[in-house]
Amino acid sequence: MSEYANSYSKLADFGRELLYKTSLAEGLPHISKYAKEIIGAERCSIYIYNEQNNELWTTLADGVEKIIIDSKKGIVGETIRVKEIILENNAYSNPMFFSEIDLQTGYKTNNVITAPIFNSNREILGVLQLLNKENGFDAADLKFMKFFSHYISGFLELVNLYEEK
Repeated sequence: MSEYANSYSKLADFGRELLYKTSLAEGLPHISKYAKEIIGAERCSIYIYNEQNNELWTTLADGVEKIIIDSKKGIVGETIRVKEIILENNAYSNPMFFSEIDLQTGYKTNNVITAPIFNSNREILGVLQLLNKENGFDAADLKFMKFFSHYISGFLELVNLYEEK
């Protein structure tokens, strides 16, 4: 039985609860709480991609106010570029790591995993990012992040369409 077998059974409950969330402000904290609990990370951020402004922004970054960064910066920016999950267990050794956010927030990132979130046309909606898992992220986390980012993409796409109207 996989490490996440029980987690996937909890996913059904999570999904039912997410159905009742009608805005990013309601849904993002729910997504974050579940992702952190399942993976065992300290923090979660969900960056929304604004292609027109070449920005990534999040109002959901545990412990900090809204973060806005250039979509080409950092590991989240690289996630947008390569459209793949990135796992880095030594953040400061990665030249793509954007340490300026740590300086601004006073939080030290040790390890990070990011997953692109696609819409139904396979265009990037955003990036799911988890930080600081004790003993680092692993292959099981990669598999879960891929599955989970697909799972939440429908919610994000629908809410974005609704909020645009």
